[in-house]
Amino acid sequence: MCTGRPGWLTVSLRVGKYKKTHKNIVINLMDILEVDIERQVVCVEPLVTMGQLTAHLNPMGWTLPVVPELDDLTVGGLIMGTGIESSSHIYGLFQHTCLAYELVLADGSLVRCTPTENSELFYSVPWSCGTLGFLVAAEIKIIPAKKYVKLHYKPVRGLEKICEKFTEESKKKENNFVEGLVYSLEEAVIMTGVLTDEAEDSQINRIGNYYKPWFFKHVEKYLKANQTGIEYIPSRHYYHRHTRSIFWELQDIIPFGNNPVFRYLFGWMVPPKISLLKLTQGEAIRKLYEQHHVVQDMLVPMKSLEKSISTFHSDLNVYPLWLCPFMLPNNPGMVHPKGDEMELYVDIGAYGEPKTKQFEARASMRQMEKFVRNVHGFQMLYADCYMNREEFWDMFDGSLYHKMREQMNCKNAFPEVYDKICKAARH
Repeated sequence: MCTGRPGWLTVSLRVGKYKKTHKNIVINLMDILEVDIERQVVCVEPLVTMGQLTAHLNPMGWTLPVVPELDDLTVGGLIMGTGIESSSHIYGLFQHTCLAYELVLADGSLVRCTPTENSELFYSVPWSCGTLGFLVAAEIKIIPAKKYVKLHYKPVRGLEKICEKFTEESKKKENNFVEGLVYSLEEAVIMTGVLTDEAEDSQINRIGNYYKPWFFKHVEKYLKANQTGIEYIPSRHYYHRHTRSIFWELQDIIPFGNNPVFRYLFGWMVPPKISLLKLTQGEAIRKLYEQHHVVQDMLVPMKSLEKSISTFHSDLNVYPLWLCPFMLPNNPGMVHPKGDEMELYVDIGAYGEPKTKQFEARASMRQMEKFVRNVHGFQMLYADCYMNREEFWDMFDGSLYHKMREQMNCKNAFPEVYDKICKAARH
């Protein structure tokens, strides 16, 4: 079985072939069920989106600790896959802000799981991609919101200095947000943000307005001018700062999209929905994208950042690179640090056309996946995965996951996670 949601509706650039061979169960659960201010919890159904949640919570004075980028990301996708944001150096991944899940299991029973109730199931759900049961509700922690993010921009040059500065800022808990945009092997802008209710009118930048420059292009101005800067960005604009340009993917789809004339006349029309792009994408375009375009997020230990950026440069040469730090606790489940204690990791996002001359999609990505395994990192599962089954379970800890699948008789009801995300299962 699998959910009946069409593959073209997901944010992943690929469509799962299994939708045609598995029994599709339609689960149209897309409502915010309750906001419990006293417990500081929001209860939602799996198809609630990040845009929907921030629009509902922010006017009430609340927000999620981790608000992953892009309006259309769903709670279900972020739990069954994963999600991250520039506050993750404090709160961890999206799954680490979740307090309870409700699932319908293979036998049709409804089960609630928390860190203390059905705890093994609770820790098995993240990264399982819907292969243990159907998620029907989740409880997520909420925190008080403020009106603005006071954002500091700092250009940094030299790979060693970039990594030192980024690591230093990621360890500071007084920074509510930390993010890096790497524009070349030796150039980056490190951004740190603090939530505030006070702002200087002359420094307010409503970056989410349709006529504003794309955020990554706006940030690049500080690098070109070689100067630091401070701005106050309305909180919801900050949470969805990369949405209008889909990070920097839109520059390959609409090359003139950041032109001031286009922004003022047609900016309200973008971005196009990823689902629309997938639905209207022909086979020839899909194959062209597969061979000449990369969309990958690799999660590596912060101590391996310098080596990782160098590897991304030599194997892919895609810029900008997105750097987002996160704290990875030593919880049970598929993803945890190698040691016994929590560890600081970083998400390196590469989105665009590889400029390296020897790039070949399968060979280059298998080389990258091997590097990530060797540094005890992880690959986000929405992206193309070229690993074989053995390599996949070398990257991820499947001990608890397989135990729960056997215990709940999932084998004949749901496919194994590898069979849903491997390259052979998607087109």
